[in-house]
Amino acid sequence: MSETGRSRTTYVIGFIGGTGPEGRGLAVRFAAAGYDVVIGSRDHARATDAAGKVQAILAGIGGAAGVRGALNSEAAAEAEVVFLAVPYAGMAATLEQLAPALAGKVCVNVIAPLSFEGGVPASAPPAAGSAAEEAAQLAPDLRWVSGMHTLSARDLLDPAAPLDTDAIICGDDDDAKALITRLIAEIPGLRPVDAGPLQSARYLEGATALLLNINRRYKAHASLKVAGLKIG
Repeated sequence: MSETGRSRTTYVIGFIGGTGPEGRGLAVRFAAAGYDVVIGSRDHARATDAAGKVQAILAGIGGAAGVRGALNSEAAAEAEVVFLAVPYAGMAATLEQLAPALAGKVCVNVIAPLSFEGGVPASAPPAAGSAAEEAAQLAPDLRWVSGMHTLSARDLLDPAAPLDTDAIICGDDDDAKALITRLIAEIPGLRPVDAGPLQSARYLEGATALLLNINRRYKAHASLKVAGLKIG
């Protein structure tokens, strides 16, 4: 995929395992920004249902780009930029199946391994250090970026809710990060922040548990914004 000389709206963004709140929330925001979106699932009916929910939300703001549901394999084949949003337990099997179709594509890993002992969210990093680093080992032919973990799915799902937060990403492929930075910047209220190498995913994934506990304590849906940072 060429990252230069293309119209912004020619990108098709796919969400592998995108039927959950985070996948649907990101789909709402990218579709509202004018991108065609494919929501993938292992079950076609679930994918179609999720796409219908996103379409209904977008109808409330006058509609947007195309949104449809598909099997994960179809989303992987058709999308040019992919968000991997499956549960951590299914990540390895998903990549084993889809890595050939995703080879060479920019893939954003939004997975955060968590445990809930006693109902309390806690970070549960794998031996590789993070889900993103493990995924890069399992599927090295993909152009990996990790991030978006600290965004509120509840806010993303409501296009009327103003966003005023940072979308923090990291990765070892600078061109892939530059592309995702440009896509994020198309969403009003999101500021893309580059946190450096893929190893930084360890802290981004851990921040998911931190925010869950904060939001539980204060009955909120907070996100993160880096203070004192001036970009551009």
